[in-house]
Amino acid sequence: MGSRAAIPRGPISNALGNSTQSENFRDFDFFTRNGRSAANLIGGMQGYIKAGGSTGTVQTDRRALSFGYYNLGYALGYLAMIYDSAAVLAPGLAADEIPPLSASTAVMNAAIQMLDSAELYGSNMATIPSEWVSGTAIPSARWIQVIRSHRARFRAGVARTPTQRAAVDWTKVIADANNGITSDFIINFNNAAGWAAGWRAQFAVEATWAQMTPFVLGMADTARAYDAWLATPLTSRTPFLMRTPDLRFPSGESRAAQQAFTGASRAGPPAGCATTVTAARCAILYFRNRPAGDDSPAEPWGNWFYDNWRFWDVRASLTAISPIVEMSVTENDMLAAEGHIRAGNVAAAATLIDKTRVRSGLAPVTGMTSLTAEVPGGNACVPRVPQGPTFTSTACGTIFEALKWEKRMETSFTGYGQWFFDSRGWGDLVRNTVLEWPVPWQELSARLNLNFYTTSNSRAAVGTYGF
Repeated sequence: MGSRAAIPRGPISNALGNSTQSENFRDFDFFTRNGRSAANLIGGMQGYIKAGGSTGTVQTDRRALSFGYYNLGYALGYLAMIYDSAAVLAPGLAADEIPPLSASTAVMNAAIQMLDSAELYGSNMATIPSEWVSGTAIPSARWIQVIRSHRARFRAGVARTPTQRAAVDWTKVIADANNGITSDFIINFNNAAGWAAGWRAQFAVEATWAQMTPFVLGMADTARAYDAWLATPLTSRTPFLMRTPDLRFPSGESRAAQQAFTGASRAGPPAGCATTVTAARCAILYFRNRPAGDDSPAEPWGNWFYDNWRFWDVRASLTAISPIVEMSVTENDMLAAEGHIRAGNVAAAATLIDKTRVRSGLAPVTGMTSLTAEVPGGNACVPRVPQGPTFTSTACGTIFEALKWEKRMETSFTGYGQWFFDSRGWGDLVRNTVLEWPVPWQELSARLNLNFYTTSNSRAAVGTYGF
């Protein structure tokens, strides 16, 4: 973890025996193997149907093919978002055929094609059983929504730079998001059935493993403590009490008051809230001010009082079933909203942004007409964004910053690489963060390619906030 989070940012080593080789390879391995399995299933299923076989009905055959294409598109989509290149896997590959490595753009094009096929077969298919998705059974119409929302995620998320993000086909993103999920896509964590959520369960292992840095979340502070933090040299920064109207954070004018609000439990919301907190408020109380006795030393710029405890109930229920948000409806809505902003349709974006913004106690952006105007709220506006050229003070953000704030708050730890992929495309990463991973040396070696290259020359420039 330290090799990725350190400031200044370090390289991604791809040398034989490097200290993070297991992590670098794991996701490449899993997505590639799962994608190959899906491609084999599709090819076998198509051959079986062509020979006159069936899983029962035309509708169940279509279900099997749609599910296979979705899983193949999902695997290829994430390979394209993470790695600079990967193999394009497709139905019909011979068992001993090893596809060459292709650039991430080609891999993403293939992913979109597979999701297109998933949508095609998803029409008039049989309902997907709950066991297939560890959740609620999914009828055809809902399944197509899931496919389209993921396709919108992948279209936007593959961009490595703000220039590439701006060049995304936002008309297609909007179309997919407008026809995407209308409620959160939930997967039930269930250890006994093989549906693990290990990294979420890790959050509550040690008190500060879910500790949040003020870099981004400090933008909710309306008492100017974040400004003072920004104006302090990086290695001399100290924690500060954040006071904000955003209801996703604990209220109170002192640390003790905020701690009383969230209580000392590690159960997370809603079980962890103080009895005086209403159920509606507790349901969106994503962050807690931890008990002082649980504080632990950290880098000065990473040391803060606040933990993301939204999914701590996963660890509390390791032997039970716990719902996990795989894709939130807010993510889907913010993809559409970003497309609207890029098209200059501020009103359409504002309506979507306010769905969670107003619920969270923040002034509505509905009625804004300018892309450059500050969000309402006056001295209590959220977010307050670091201002160049020195980035040592803040000012109220624009409607685009309001969009980014809502997306970050509502998608934090709900899916894979959420903040990284968006921040990469928005130009918000800490300077010199590597933008993509190389093909791991284990894969290169298996292909008899001993050029264990690195992508460490592909790094983020100084971004929006000067981090």
